[in-house]
Amino acid sequence: MATKQGMCRNCGSLVVFDDRDENCECVFCHCVFPSEEAVALLENPEGHEFKNEKFEAKEGGKHYYSNPVMPDTVTKAVQREAVSSKGDDLKLKPNEFEVSPNDVKAPKKLVIGYTAATVAVILIVLAISFPLYLSRKKLKEAISTDINTTFDSIEKEEAAGRQYIIYGLTCQNIKLSLPNGIDKATAQNYYSKYCELRAAKRDGNNSGNVKMEIFTPDTIYLVSGEGVTENVQETVVITESTAAETSESKK
Repeated sequence: MATKQGMCRNCGSLVVFDDRDENCECVFCHCVFPSEEAVALLENPEGHEFKNEKFEAKEGGKHYYSNPVMPDTVTKAVQREAVSSKGDDLKLKPNEFEVSPNDVKAPKKLVIGYTAATVAVILIVLAISFPLYLSRKKLKEAISTDINTTFDSIEKEEAAGRQYIIYGLTCQNIKLSLPNGIDKATAQNYYSKYCELRAAKRDGNNSGNVKMEIFTPDTIYLVSGEGVTENVQETVVITESTAAETSESKK
């Protein structure tokens, strides 16, 4: 069986038909006429008059037209089906331009190496920071144990009734609140006593930039290794309740 093409003698449309059929039928105007005439008309349509008459399609009758089928498509489909039916031993060739998850997956060795390097870095950071954290925590606890005794000696030297509140103690930084005003010499005395205590708890090592803030009703003293600075721009009075709230907020 072969497919031929011709021209409709009625409307001039392309006609496709089986070469075994004597007659062909136009799918547009349903004109039925000899197949040889359609082929000849397609080869030389000059001088032919197309009448464009209307024809009714006959129900239940034979239709001579056919749809063209590309033979190469059928051949490929048959070959593909034959290969697929043989099982998993013969697999079709994958699309060369198709990207699969395996193409973008990182090699196993690379993943293992990256994971091992990450774990090693974390362990090194912990090995350095954790002992330092424990050392500072131990030093802070040691200072906190004896700091009241240290500052009580100052209280005895000053006017009776002076009371202090300690908050914000971080070994290098400490804040005091006093209910009464003091002078710079007393502020320096508090700072010196604290540095001596800190050095004693560190086996005589007093390195580091220690800073102390002393809040009084009149002013704020900022004491460091460079001396005493009086800040009169802000006046803060710290009571036991506000000190407790400050300590709670820093937790």
